[in-house]
Amino acid sequence: MSVGFVMLCHTAFDRAAQVARHWAGHGCPVVIHVDKRVKGKTVRKLMRDLADVPDVRFSSRHACEWGTWGLVAATQAAAGLMLREFPGVRHVYLASGSCLPLRPVSELVAYLDERPKTDFIESVTTEDVGWTVGGLNIERFTLRFPFSWRKNRRLFDGYVRLQRRLGFKRRIPPGLVPHLGSQWWCLTRQTLSAILEDPERESYERYFQRVWIPDESYFQTLVRQVSGNVESRSLTLSKFDFQGKPHIFYDDHLQLLRKSDCFVARKIWPQADKLYRAFLTEDPGAQAVAEPNPGKIDRLFAKAVERRTKGRAGLYMQSRFPNQDWENGMTAAPYSVFEGFAELFENFETWLGKVAGVRVHGHLFAPDRVRFSGGETVYNGSMGDSAMLRDYNPRSFLVNLIWNTRGERQCFQFGPADEQKISEFLSRDPHAQISVISGAWAVPLFHSNRNFSDIRREAALLQKIESQHLAVLRGLHVKARVRIWTLADFVENPMEPLQSIIDEIGPRAPRRLTEAPRMADLTGFGQFLQNLRNQGMQPVLMGDFPAGDDPRPGNTRRGRPYLVK
Repeated sequence: MSVGFVMLCHTAFDRAAQVARHWAGHGCPVVIHVDKRVKGKTVRKLMRDLADVPDVRFSSRHACEWGTWGLVAATQAAAGLMLREFPGVRHVYLASGSCLPLRPVSELVAYLDERPKTDFIESVTTEDVGWTVGGLNIERFTLRFPFSWRKNRRLFDGYVRLQRRLGFKRRIPPGLVPHLGSQWWCLTRQTLSAILEDPERESYERYFQRVWIPDESYFQTLVRQVSGNVESRSLTLSKFDFQGKPHIFYDDHLQLLRKSDCFVARKIWPQADKLYRAFLTEDPGAQAVAEPNPGKIDRLFAKAVERRTKGRAGLYMQSRFPNQDWENGMTAAPYSVFEGFAELFENFETWLGKVAGVRVHGHLFAPDRVRFSGGETVYNGSMGDSAMLRDYNPRSFLVNLIWNTRGERQCFQFGPADEQKISEFLSRDPHAQISVISGAWAVPLFHSNRNFSDIRREAALLQKIESQHLAVLRGLHVKARVRIWTLADFVENPMEPLQSIIDEIGPRAPRRLTEAPRMADLTGFGQFLQNLRNQGMQPVLMGDFPAGDDPRPGNTRRGRPYLVK
């Protein structure tokens, strides 16, 4: 025998017994530590199940709460018993009850026989650690942690803040350089006995009993004091998510686990019958010893973490929705917003849909109802046209619309008379292409047969709203593609801006426009604006419309778009 296994068991004792029998059956002694909090009836059953296996021992029990000294004490007790009971053991391999061997025992024995004096333990200084979660690196060694992080989180955090405020720092024992690493190691008898028999062991224990998560630092630090050959890596495959919680392996991870070439993996789901059947088979004998390489599957885990934390572009899930900036893109696909076009051109929506081959809606954020394309009352994803439901969360309404129609570009109209809560969201969405003809809302007022005093009041209100909206679109944090024309500039040369808009919507199939949509009659519009001025309202968003000089659309001069990148 050259390797012995120490197993720290807390749950799933039938699986732990199965793995212990496998290791012991292949000539590797096993010492099992059972959490003291486990009922005696369960422990006695486990002992009966393994009573016929001669090389299995049970160590004295300690309460093992996460992140506390009990895990180190349990490891010390089991490792000490291993060294005393089995003098032929050269390496001691620390595992848990949820661990599963991935390769034949003979391969592990051969691998360690070739490295008889090598200790395998992840052990790096706090400056080099990038995986700690919780904001505590060196502070876990210089502060006190008398409260449980899991059971008394408020006391834990409050006491940490108090120590920081008071400038309290514990003294690190002389000669110790704090190191961190994975709890799961494989140490030589010489190194492990040197740690357990160190004359300073009591003083080190007093110090580490107040270190946060000592099972990730006690052996990792002391091994640097006594070992002459440390490989800072673990032979056990253990992966953690972005919150520091271990990944659980299921039956569908079978090929992934085989690909890692690691000797042991944790944490295995107790009901993963396929995994236990596949790996706990008869040892086929010594084979070519491959180097453990968990890096082979790191890319897949990185992709899984990214998918869990960010998800697909524009898809908001329950786990991420309440957290700001956890979204992967604000919407799922590009879309276009037209402001003032439907007011200036007749049948603009029909024309745009025909020319660009896109789905064109009316005013989706109109105050009375959602104006879907074709006058539909229910759209993709069972989205209704209720303005009340839409206004409850306008952002989610737009996000759902774009998600439900991905693969088909959506276009819709927007204006100062619409619900404005969506304005800031539109400006920050990189998928939004916003084209604005400022002041075009005055055209329907010009053609309305209403009292001029009512027109003046509404014009003043709409101008105020659009001015605020344009200020948002010109802000420093705008990520949308924004083009702004005044009504006067657009009317003077409409073909060029219309062509640029069509090219942006469908860049892969550029087409030259041969005709523009029919423009509303603007005869007398300049005088209409002058009448507004005479009534005390100053129209400023329409551009230069001299009174008595009606605009005549033409192509004699290039338009002057206001472009915000």
